[in-house]
Amino acid sequence: MRWNLRLAAAQRGIWKATDLQHRLARGGLVISAGKMSGLWAKTPASIKLDDLDVICAVLGCEIGELLIPEPPGGAVPAFEEGGAGGSG
Repeated sequence: MRWNLRLAAAQRGIWKATDLQHRLARGGLVISAGKMSGLWAKTPASIKLDDLDVICAVLGCEIGELLIPEPPGGAVPAFEEGGAGGSG
């Protein structure tokens, strides 16, 4: 999974982690500056579903905008012309 918080926030005019942190606090999610910095700068190892709900509500986005599926190891799957099981 790729964490897309910064882009989702930027698309809504939020350019600083502290701005999002204040909005999250108004939405009921009070987090430390250190945790906010981690969420802003890198993919979190884990995140509570309740926290994710608040982030989505504050940004007005769907979870799919924050968590982007990616193949393991960042590899892009190669698809053959004709689809799977085709005679090639």
